Amino acid sequence: MNKYIDHTMLAATATEEDIKKLCNEAIEYNFKAVCVNPTNVALAKQLLEGTDILVCTVVGFPLGANTTATKVFEVKDAIANGAEEIDMVINSGKFKDKDYAYVIEEIKALKAACGDVTLKVIVETAYLDDAEILKVSECVKEAKADFIKTSTGFASRGATIKDVELMKSVVKDDVLIKAAGGVRTPEDLEKIVAAGANRIGTSSGVKLVSGNKAEGGY
Repeated sequence: MNKYIDHTMLAATATEEDIKKLCNEAIEYNFKAVCVNPTNVALAKQLLEGTDILVCTVVGFPLGANTTATKVFEVKDAIANGAEEIDMVINSGKFKDKDYAYVIEEIKALKAACGDVTLKVIVETAYLDDAEILKVSECVKEAKADFIKTSTGFASRGATIKDVELMKSVVKDDVLIKAAGGVRTPEDLEKIVAAGANRIGTSSGVKLVSGNKAEGGY
């Protein structure tokens, strides 16, 4: 299960020592990626040089309410600093307004800015009912993003099995799924992968793969 995990440190107070610890753990446990705030991308890239562990960062995070132009700039800056995967947050207000064209076009604009770099689209399922999860999954699929992602870790809840199952029913094998937050035990990890998750965002990766229960957090 190690290669399902994006080992995550997105706290506002994350220090250089925190990022070094994160990257060292990612190397020790052979995780798929680390996910850090944009200001820490260059450091993480340097620390992970010579490994196959990817550097992921976030865009429009955590609210998604930045303008599209700002998000596009963030993508380009992150890639210039060494980011190999981008986790963007949709504009939830526009989605709630049923301005689906805005949501789709924004994702397309960021995917164009990413080029070959993987784009994951955070839809924040805590704000959505089942019908909205299905609809936003259609939007992400239409925009041809690489992943749909459940959560930022900053809302009232993280991923659930039901969230993943709803997404999977729409995106099939056309878009991969990243479940973030709410995965507390190795059993949770196995169940959410069985439901269709291809990647797990968590700050508790070490506990998950070592068989211990994770406590709170992302």
